[in-house]
Amino acid sequence: MRTYRTSRRRARLALAAALTVTAALTGPAAVSRASAETPTPGAAGLGDPMFPLDGNGGYTVRHYKLDFDWRAPKTPFPAATTIRATATQALSRFDLDFAGNELHAVTVNGSPAQTRRDGDELIITPKSPIPRGSSFTVKVGYTADPTQIRHRDDAIEDYGWIPTPDGTVLYPQPNGAKMIFPSNDHPSARAPFTVRVTTPGDLTAVSNGRLVDRAERPGGRVRWTYDSEQPVATQLVQLAIGKYRLIDSTGPDGVALRDVVPDDLVAPTKQYRDLTPDHLAWLRAQLGSYPFKRYGVLVGDTDLGVALETQTLSLLPKADLLGTRVDAERNLVHELTHQWIGDSVGIATWSDLWLSEGHARFYERLYSEAHGGDSFEAAMRTAYENHDQWRHDYGAPAEPTEPNLFKRMRYDGSALVLYALREKVGTETFQRIERAWVAKYRGRTTSTADYIATASKAAGQDLSGFLRPWLYGATTPPMPGHPDWVVRPVVTG
Repeated sequence: MRTYRTSRRRARLALAAALTVTAALTGPAAVSRASAETPTPGAAGLGDPMFPLDGNGGYTVRHYKLDFDWRAPKTPFPAATTIRATATQALSRFDLDFAGNELHAVTVNGSPAQTRRDGDELIITPKSPIPRGSSFTVKVGYTADPTQIRHRDDAIEDYGWIPTPDGTVLYPQPNGAKMIFPSNDHPSARAPFTVRVTTPGDLTAVSNGRLVDRAERPGGRVRWTYDSEQPVATQLVQLAIGKYRLIDSTGPDGVALRDVVPDDLVAPTKQYRDLTPDHLAWLRAQLGSYPFKRYGVLVGDTDLGVALETQTLSLLPKADLLGTRVDAERNLVHELTHQWIGDSVGIATWSDLWLSEGHARFYERLYSEAHGGDSFEAAMRTAYENHDQWRHDYGAPAEPTEPNLFKRMRYDGSALVLYALREKVGTETFQRIERAWVAKYRGRTTSTADYIATASKAAGQDLSGFLRPWLYGATTPPMPGHPDWVVRPVVTG
């Protein structure tokens, strides 16, 4: 009996201890555990191989609201950005990416915060630490400077605020959003946007997504409010201000179409802009349903040398739409392809850029060949001949170097990887791979490893041994089905 009573007592004590632990894990103590965590600074960057300080650690942005009080071209104007975020650690301070604008005031949850600037980092210390898991709101008041432009020595050239005769368009790629608004400026960090812009009454403002409101303001001004409808990467935010005509229509599957065109370019660009429904239908057959509710072409009255796939509203310089039909369609299809791949299916790091640009070039050339353009095979053979040189000069497709991020390897050189994959597995299996990948990662970011895994599963065979040498190797592998294709020797010095 004594043993039995001792065992029962021990059991009761064990049960009480277990209940105490459970209460600690699930009761008020668990609630306070996050607040008891020692606050530490959020990381100044996400450690991207190309841009280590882009993006920020310690929180996730849930929503951006941009308020711009536009005045005139090349004229600074009042601006404010409100960010709703969730802390992923207990934060003593955190960073925003922010460059080149005059800072006025910063509040966190309505209270003034201490700030310090270090290069492109705005370092914010809130009045009270922010517990892990809690929501917080940051408001930054500043003077926006629409003359802020930076330059790259690759296909991007100038980026940031791009002036037009009566306003501006935006070219934030790769990391120019920080010149426009404080942000978590990395392609993996996507969030919905509300953009509210006040302009003189004779100007129009447009942004990504849907026009929610157009309201008359004192002094003959107009306030335009847009809702992005889906999360947007900072590099894909668009804001155009100027004397524009908004041209609405409907595309396949009821997609709302809205072109934004300077008044004097409406007629000259119409014949090519009117091809968008055909392009949508063709790409739907390749990649599945269009991933957004609306789409349009923004015609830039600018000397900008390159287009940009800003989400649901692709920016195309006027020269792209004033030449031959073949050239115009190549550019139109390229940027439209990005709405599937690059915008809806985003990239996890800048090293994954080959997925975005390689696919856009692949489908651009595939479409062009069938509509009066050059031979796709001939273009790929030329790319194959130069591939070792490009690997030497610009890095392998999935191993770019920062100065060469937007060089030829990420375009034709990366399209060649997809061409090689199609040659290996056949057209039918390749289409199955593409549609499976786009469907799986719709509205999400994806990596090179994700693509290889999805391709292997869809093809029913392990393709890592085939794709990895193409994507990472120092030399170009043989092209399946083309034993006569030869890579030219690398020229150094």
